[in-house]
Amino acid sequence: MNKLKDSDVRRVLDKALCEKYGQNLDTKIYHELGILHGRSRIDIAVVNGILHGYEIKSESDNLLRLPTQIRDYNSVFDKVTIVTQRCHLNEIRSIVPKWWGIILLTKYKGKLNLRQVRTGKNNPNIDSFALSHFLWKNEAVEILKERDLHHGLISKPRKELYLKIAESLELDELKSCVSMKLRSRVDWLNN
Repeated sequence: MNKLKDSDVRRVLDKALCEKYGQNLDTKIYHELGILHGRSRIDIAVVNGILHGYEIKSESDNLLRLPTQIRDYNSVFDKVTIVTQRCHLNEIRSIVPKWWGIILLTKYKGKLNLRQVRTGKNNPNIDSFALSHFLWKNEAVEILKERDLHHGLISKPRKELYLKIAESLELDELKSCVSMKLRSRVDWLNN
């Protein structure tokens, strides 16, 4: 029997997410969304007022990058769910934070099914500076201009804009801004 690959799991997960959110115009689904300017990539991100990341670990994958991914995902996502298969389930339970959701992909009579093993909770430790990295430079400038915080910053590197945003906006306001900017992007890395 052939091992399932990331693409096999992604197809099933994407179908389930499209069925759940496809008719919601306030939701955007991104594949391979870069975090911290590409330091990590989440397999699928659902953006609809909150940022919910889905990481896939199929039986063809190993878990070597998972600790780094956990660190990066924990800094920006409101919720994270890992989708895996039985061969990784026990190790994943011991590695991922307790607030992460876990979905198990099973195969029964040739059909792939998703089963919730652990319901995810809200992330208790989002990092404002890391979260601001989702913004394009022009979006960061726009946010600063709207709040009259842009003076002397327009020509500065992105990092300085992100620092100013992280220092100046409450986390809930920043989360709302990032979500709105991601959802308003047209035909950018999305389905």
